[in-house]
Amino acid sequence: MDTSKPGDTPALAEQLAATITRLTPTALPEKTVEIARMLVLDVLGLCVAGRNEDYIQAILGTVEAGGKCTAFGHAGGFNAYDAALINGTAAHGEDYDDTFEGGPVHSGAVVVPAVLAACEREGLGGDALLLGVAVGAEIMCRLALVAPGATHKAGFHPTAVMGTLAAAAGVAAALRLDAGQTASAIGIAGSMASGIIEYLAEGTSTKRMHAGWSAQAGIRAALMARGGFAGPRTVLEGTHGFYKAFAPSRAPDYSLLMNGFGQEWVMQTIAFKPYACGTMTQPYIDCAIGLAERGVKAEDIRDIVCKVGEGTVHRLWETLAVKHRPPTPYAAKFSTPFCMAVGFFDRRAGFSQFTEARVRDEAVLSLAAKIRYEIDPANEYPKNFTGHLRAAMNDGGVEEVSQPHMRGGARDPLSQQELQEKFADNLVYGGWAPAQTQQARDWCKDVFGQPSMSGAAGFRR
Repeated sequence: MDTSKPGDTPALAEQLAATITRLTPTALPEKTVEIARMLVLDVLGLCVAGRNEDYIQAILGTVEAGGKCTAFGHAGGFNAYDAALINGTAAHGEDYDDTFEGGPVHSGAVVVPAVLAACEREGLGGDALLLGVAVGAEIMCRLALVAPGATHKAGFHPTAVMGTLAAAAGVAAALRLDAGQTASAIGIAGSMASGIIEYLAEGTSTKRMHAGWSAQAGIRAALMARGGFAGPRTVLEGTHGFYKAFAPSRAPDYSLLMNGFGQEWVMQTIAFKPYACGTMTQPYIDCAIGLAERGVKAEDIRDIVCKVGEGTVHRLWETLAVKHRPPTPYAAKFSTPFCMAVGFFDRRAGFSQFTEARVRDEAVLSLAAKIRYEIDPANEYPKNFTGHLRAAMNDGGVEEVSQPHMRGGARDPLSQQELQEKFADNLVYGGWAPAQTQQARDWCKDVFGQPSMSGAAGFRR
């Protein structure tokens, strides 16, 4: 339904929609296709890794069996909404999914489950999946640039609220909705967006479901728009629009959303995490590992002070006493002191570092208690994710370690071998045999060339 009037200046959602409808899979840049393929690979691995976790089992108890769509690693089919909810929650559940320097947002865990489920539901092929994933990821990254830091400051999770709009746009692109329907899908999604960050208080699981919730909402928004349901054209910039609601403390810069859209692909800079924890903890873990690799012993450290960006403090550093002794394994993923300490001892921060036993390990907690922060006004967050520590030793010595960029990001990307190893490790953790791993790897390699997404059904166990 087109609610515009002759002579109206097109709203931002309409301008985005006009470009989206002109895009074709064959015209996408090679790097965009590569990143989209990596997102599918990463999400599939994470879905299998999380399939047996208690929070996924809880969600399985709420869905209806039967349908055309796949939840990776689970028997039988599901309807599109339930498949997207399961896959999105599993992909984001351990905070091991992709991120975006400039947000941060996690696009793969939202967009891939939404577009895949829509393609399975509608009988579409790999070309539709590619276009939907590329568009959805691009929209999500650009939405994050408009008012960086302000969404978190308002108490909302950017992945949750921005992901709903991105999923709607991605599904609309895959379904080849017309410009009016696509703008309406984005407008409808604005009223479906939700997700507060109060999970931080006790380390509960609500953040885990945000990606899946946004994915299923995006599908519904796009299908409602196709059916004629109208959404507000000014959902983004309106008097009561998206950024007024979710990022009121900062004036939005819509040029970062609009300029070059469809020609310059911001999603090409998406980062793939080396560690299964909060995004901004990652460079600090590398600093802690670097300190350990110098031969420093935990008992020789008096204290460690980290220079940090002010925007990270309320999620990853405060309340400091709680961050020193996180109450749950999930809470530990958002404690920079714990992540650094466990990384120092184990030289890694994967699934086995965030367990009930590890969050009660007194050696780890003793080191975590020595770690504190100071705000660095010159820190580049959220444009660049950096790390720095200054360790004062008991003998009076000082060790400093810096990480200029997030490992896994555009400035320091993981190698293809590292990404494949992460994928294989995730499938092993989820209980898949080597033959299944190779089958999944082969499918991802050629996924955009598939005539139908029905092949995803081969990964239901």
